[in-house]
Amino acid sequence: MKAWTHGDTNNGDDEWGEEIKLAEQAVQAVNKLNPKPKFFLLCGDLVHGMPGTRWKKNQEQDLKNVLKNTDQDIPLVFVSGNHDIGNTPSRETIDEFCQNWGDDYFSFWVGGVFFLVLNSQLYFDSSKCPELRQAQDAWLDEQLAVAANQKCKHIIVFQHIPLFLSQPDEDDDYFNLEKSVRQEIMEKFHKAGIRAVFSGHYHRNAGGSYKGLEMVVSSAIGCQLGQDTHGLRVVVVTEEKVVHRYYSLTDLGSQGIEKELLDMLAKQK
Repeated sequence: MKAWTHGDTNNGDDEWGEEIKLAEQAVQAVNKLNPKPKFFLLCGDLVHGMPGTRWKKNQEQDLKNVLKNTDQDIPLVFVSGNHDIGNTPSRETIDEFCQNWGDDYFSFWVGGVFFLVLNSQLYFDSSKCPELRQAQDAWLDEQLAVAANQKCKHIIVFQHIPLFLSQPDEDDDYFNLEKSVRQEIMEKFHKAGIRAVFSGHYHRNAGGSYKGLEMVVSSAIGCQLGQDTHGLRVVVVTEEKVVHRYYSLTDLGSQGIEKELLDMLAKQK
């Protein structure tokens, strides 16, 4: 946040006390949720420091110290973002992320729902590691074939960079994926029956839809670039639908989720 307020994105990341407090507030809010969430996912840019920068390791250690306080029964899921592995990632930066936080792409099942975590930096610029993008593409096709055979209730994707911010055919931007890449992925996801894609990166809430595929862009626990509050998005998945609400950390921590979502959950029992 200091980097943003001081207008110095290269050197302004030497203080992160405020971010630590917000991350602690987020963990406390998640721990208080009742019923317990099936998992707590951070959708990329775990810290501000880019690979090879001075403060990255310290920031990562401080984040881990905060996250250790997450309820042991709530699994943590991490997505890689551009600040984690670089705008132009390499095998080295991705390896370092994997050693620290787990795989850069993987899938998992929860209650009949199939989740895919992708490394969207490989779609943004894979010029330093084209073979890794090819490997992810091949893996993704295999996973979607598995999902088709398993008759899952829903398929949901997490990736740091949004496919688009509001319109599927919007112009290329730093905050979305380049049009030709975007079109190919959207069509692949649509054909596979993917229900929703959840992303971060934009530091603002946004989103839209493409042929029934919902693109959900969530703001941040930390730095806000728009008018949103420091917050978290709570997602409720039922047999029929995927419903989500963005909450400020203060509201979520003090009041929890609203009755409408609780009622939906109660009906699933």
